[in-house]
Amino acid sequence: MSGFDSFFRTATGFDPYPYQRKLALEPWPDALDVPTGLGKTAAVTLAWLWKRGWREGGREAVDAATPRRLVWCLPMRVLVEQTAAGVRRWLESLGLADSVAVHLLLGGEVSRDWVRAPAQDAILVGTQDMLLSRALMRGYGLSRYRWPMEFALLHNDAFWVFDEVQLMGVGMATSAQLEAFRRRLATARPARSLWVSATLRPQWLQTVDFAPHLDDFRVNRLEAAERQEVAVARRLEAKKALAPAPLVLDAETARSSAKAYLQGLAELVVEHHQPDTLTLVVLNRVARAQALYKQLKKDRRLEAPLLLVHSRFRPAERMALNEKLMAEFGSGVIVATQAVEAGVDLSARTLFTELAPWSSLVQRFGRCNRHGEQPEARIFWLDIQDERQAPPYAPEDLAAARTRLEALDEAGPGRLPSVEEAADWAQVIRWSDFLELFDTDPDLSGFDVDVSPYVRDSDDRDLMVFWRDPGDAPDDQPAPTADELCRVPLGDAKRLLDRLRKQDRHPWYWDHLEGGWRPWHGGPRSGLVLMFDAAWGGYDPELGFEAGHKKPVPVLAAAGQVPEADEDERLTTLGRAVALDEHLCHVQDQARALAEALEALEAEALALAGRWHDLGKAHPAFQTMLRDHFDDPAAAAERLWAKAPRAGRPDYRVDGQPRRHFRHELASMLAWLAHAGDHPQADLIAYLILAHHGKLRMRLRALPGETLPPDDRLFCRGLWAGDQLPAARVCHQEVPATTLALDLMQLGDGPSGPSWSSRAQALLEALGPFRLAWLETLVRLADWQASAAEQEDGA
Repeated sequence: MSGFDSFFRTATGFDPYPYQRKLALEPWPDALDVPTGLGKTAAVTLAWLWKRGWREGGREAVDAATPRRLVWCLPMRVLVEQTAAGVRRWLESLGLADSVAVHLLLGGEVSRDWVRAPAQDAILVGTQDMLLSRALMRGYGLSRYRWPMEFALLHNDAFWVFDEVQLMGVGMATSAQLEAFRRRLATARPARSLWVSATLRPQWLQTVDFAPHLDDFRVNRLEAAERQEVAVARRLEAKKALAPAPLVLDAETARSSAKAYLQGLAELVVEHHQPDTLTLVVLNRVARAQALYKQLKKDRRLEAPLLLVHSRFRPAERMALNEKLMAEFGSGVIVATQAVEAGVDLSARTLFTELAPWSSLVQRFGRCNRHGEQPEARIFWLDIQDERQAPPYAPEDLAAARTRLEALDEAGPGRLPSVEEAADWAQVIRWSDFLELFDTDPDLSGFDVDVSPYVRDSDDRDLMVFWRDPGDAPDDQPAPTADELCRVPLGDAKRLLDRLRKQDRHPWYWDHLEGGWRPWHGGPRSGLVLMFDAAWGGYDPELGFEAGHKKPVPVLAAAGQVPEADEDERLTTLGRAVALDEHLCHVQDQARALAEALEALEAEALALAGRWHDLGKAHPAFQTMLRDHFDDPAAAAERLWAKAPRAGRPDYRVDGQPRRHFRHELASMLAWLAHAGDHPQADLIAYLILAHHGKLRMRLRALPGETLPPDDRLFCRGLWAGDQLPAARVCHQEVPATTLALDLMQLGDGPSGPSWSSRAQALLEALGPFRLAWLETLVRLADWQASAAEQEDGA
């Protein structure tokens, strides 16, 4: 018996299956193809912990091929919550809850702290929307200024696990392309991928760039001997009688009365539900699930508990639903959508399911008699013969599944035909498109490249909404909390927006340039976050999002700061004054420490970037703003400051004249280049200085509304060509007064050399997006860590 067996038993209470032991003790495969219900989540998580050196008695040797961040990427939020709960339970049992952090990234609940400790082992569990959008540098529900940081940490020292890949749609193709890109251009720290499914076909990953890697693609499957083990055989041979339901959704039914279809289905559910057992009804559309739930709720013959489960609930309400599901909703009736299709540990005696693609049906069948404990389990499938009712699925996929179902009367896992469906991607991201995403500046109209075609299939894209009582002051509303945000498909969002616009009502979006909530007059867009007035309706706590629901929405308590804006300086007004030369030294030291902990090759460049990153705060516009936050501004003028003792909105001025959109990091970068001489890494250090807040990176351009200089000189982000920084001390180094030149913002070569755009592109080509974002992130983290330490104890 291996030490891993004891480790696994301590975590789960069970002995590992042979495949679980093999995963921990042998090199990682590329894919894991194991039938549902046999502990794939525990297998991967505990194998990762074991290879990272975690033991019950302490830390042992770490496997160099196992990155320190385990990233569970899941197609549905219910899987995220269930996976996270299991992971936390295992860590607690092993005594590792304080050693290995668990962070959630899903619509409405996004951990903000996981990026702060890149040297620590952590487990991230999130939906493909949240994770893939971040891996594409366009993180949904995330401040645009943090896009590069989360991009960097998800491509370096990250072990991606894509679970239930058959449900990912185009996200599966994106996962393969991203792995191919990382193999094509080395990352700063090791990274790898593992695809997991009970119905996996490696051909699904045959994208244009990953196809060459399929020649040596390794898949772990159950061996013949494992299938004969009692516990495994009981699940594989579980009895599940399969029959068509005496109810069809065809063109006539849909045309005459969809209500009659739901009434007929309700009758079947009441007829076949057995007391003290679980009946599960899986429908393809949320609207039908909501309508059936209402119908069953009115039926007095059904005395069993009733639950509605889908993906359009706020986390506050969803938490109560999940608690019931996680507590093994053992008896009653669950009406659900695809939200319970995979991973959810339900074991129904009776299952009704609408026709779906074969891979989806195999997963749904896995929610019936899951453990082989029901002697008379039954599955009824509801045919869909009207092509207009086929979405979100393709009619041809439903037709293929129907042909298979008509030849079966039993749905035990060991008797089902294999999945042979081919992958069908509408769009696959290519290398050139991926590189273009590295530039996080919006276009001149204020919009960004839409990555949703690479994240979700077109019928499955969504945005986030929340409800408030804004009154006449929407700008004072704080950022939405995790409990408030509700995921809404674009089509349903459009119906709500159209209903409200007829009454001249418009929700609000956060304008990061103007720093306020502004009315949204456009259409729905993936990744958008909109605030609605609660009085307008659109949501019911029991039913979830409903575009036609007109009753007021209960508002959840919200507190905190407004979202971050372009001119924000939140690290500058944390509550304790810090001198500029002290802060520069602190950040330099933190950058060196991070470089050492993470074995970064560019340690000296990181340290120099830390030393110079805030020198631009010596600019008169910034010092004037800071002094406004001192009790005695005149006394504060005797030295240069990096931090002020009080918070407040920034007001940048020089000689009484405003300097809108001022960015101190641009002044810092220009000062560094003015004094860098022939330093071999001058441009890299300049980039790291410029990018340390994420607000300026690849391009330099003026913004609308900037204060214009009185002559024709260049201006950009509150700086005017010819502005002077006073002489300053840069971490024990005296820097003379510096005149700032802005010719770098123009195309071509100028007095200062090549333009900034050409320098930044050269860096991107030389280092690649993964390494460049990684270095950028380490400087930002050094700044964060130094700022936090300065406020806590003055160190």
